[in-house]
Amino acid sequence: MNPLGISHYTVTSSLGRGLASHLEALRAERTGLRQQPFETSTVPGWIGEVDGLDTPLAGTLAEWDCRNNRLAELGLQQDGFIAAVARATQRYGAERVGVFIGTSTSGVQQTELAYRARDRALDRLPDWFNLRTTQSTFSAADFVRLRLGLRGVAVAISTACSSSAKVFASAHRAMRAGLCEVAVVGRVDTLCLTTLYGVNALQQVSPEICRPADVRRQGLSLGEAAGFALLTPDDGTAELLLQGYGESSDAYHMSTPDPDGRGAATAMREALRRGAVAPAAVDYINLHGTGTPANDLAEDKAVIGLLGSDVPCSSTKSWSGHTLGAAGILEAVIALLCLQDGLLPRSLNTQAKDPALRANILLESRRAQLRRVLSNSFGFGGNNCSLLLGRRA
Repeated sequence: MNPLGISHYTVTSSLGRGLASHLEALRAERTGLRQQPFETSTVPGWIGEVDGLDTPLAGTLAEWDCRNNRLAELGLQQDGFIAAVARATQRYGAERVGVFIGTSTSGVQQTELAYRARDRALDRLPDWFNLRTTQSTFSAADFVRLRLGLRGVAVAISTACSSSAKVFASAHRAMRAGLCEVAVVGRVDTLCLTTLYGVNALQQVSPEICRPADVRRQGLSLGEAAGFALLTPDDGTAELLLQGYGESSDAYHMSTPDPDGRGAATAMREALRRGAVAPAAVDYINLHGTGTPANDLAEDKAVIGLLGSDVPCSSTKSWSGHTLGAAGILEAVIALLCLQDGLLPRSLNTQAKDPALRANILLESRRAQLRRVLSNSFGFGGNNCSLLLGRRA
């Protein structure tokens, strides 16, 4: 495939607002996870909650007000991203800038609040509840398009944890088909009781802080995040590139990965094929690495089978928590920061590597000259996506 330039990008999570705070947290090995409840939740564990989401959206954005869109607004405000999109809009036109946003739960919390406030006698939800602008899956994409003043194609993708990795693939196809000239890709997902209790019901939430690849790991820690990137045709000037992507849907089980990692391996193999890159040329892998025994073992088999045991890899979910539909964009941005800074972050909180895992899991952070990295995002139902990100030589 012809690579795409990544001209601007930003992320907001429990690690902070914007790129500088995330890079500082990675360098300082500071987690954003805290041992605290979310709202009225009684689920024990650690969460990666974003602070500062108490202020309602106002003015023309008021009807879009919900926790999810508040986080989207906060994320868009960082790192000059709105100004960068405005410049692209001035050059190409508002109709030629596409929007591709991934989410898993969208504004489910707003529905939870509406049901708590419902009129029980009349069995009616409150008048302030707007399903279309807050709860619907398309709400996040529509809000971003409206906020940025765009009038082109807008797509919402909801494939669980791979959602905001797959937006890169969808945007590339849309640009190649002539549906848009440039694309805003990203994702926003926020915490809610539905997610906390739902994932806990699957026995995947760890009562301790997330420990990917650790022999004593008990599961994941949940978090929330918003991240965005501006993709442009590669004109030879962009420092960072989307070189390839791979997707697969192994459909092994609704919530359990293929234990042999075949779907994960297919996604990574396709990303390398599209990027015309040999496995030995990959300098680092940002693993999906949820910290659940099944995921870590399956991904390990996929990595070993395709890339061997030498390539450094780690999971950064122990820093931010598993941000579900936002995991793809958050970890892609972390991978881009690693490319620019030459940082290989360790698997934070991992004290004793599971001897059943054969991949080169980093237990100590280190520095290296990086040119190509893989970022893995694997969702429920075997919906997998791997991104090949590179730095121009």
